[in-house]
Amino acid sequence: MIESFAIVPATSRGIWWVVALVAVIFVALMTLLLVSARGSTGSRFEISDDGLRIHGDLYGQLIRTASLEGGAARVVDLDVDTALAPKRRTMGTAVPGYRSGCFRLRNGREALVYLTDRSKAVHVPTKAGFDLLLSPHNPERFIERLREIAPGA
Repeated sequence: MIESFAIVPATSRGIWWVVALVAVIFVALMTLLLVSARGSTGSRFEISDDGLRIHGDLYGQLIRTASLEGGAARVVDLDVDTALAPKRRTMGTAVPGYRSGCFRLRNGREALVYLTDRSKAVHVPTKAGFDLLLSPHNPERFIERLREIAPGA
């Protein structure tokens, strides 16, 4: 004969707080992952007289014209010019095929990165204490337009 005994119900609500905390963390991580996934295909770079506005995931911003060194901007292959390759993420997203946010480059400089194509990245130094490393469509036209608004280097 089998006799079954149920556990005495816990009087503490601690387990439910843990479940709620795990659920909140899970939802937050999934939201960040979805925002990053959208950023990897939907980010864009707008150049105007005001400067370079980056629209993307969490790290988009406006870099004013006075801070841009357009004359020093160039297309780089990060597999060849390894000093400019992102080395360490300080705050951002790093998933296969997409990096965005703040990174330390191999040369020690900080950079705001929106990178999907390592072979045709655009490197733009700034006077704001960080570099830009971007993957725009038509990088040559991007640099040409950047030099129109910020020719100095």
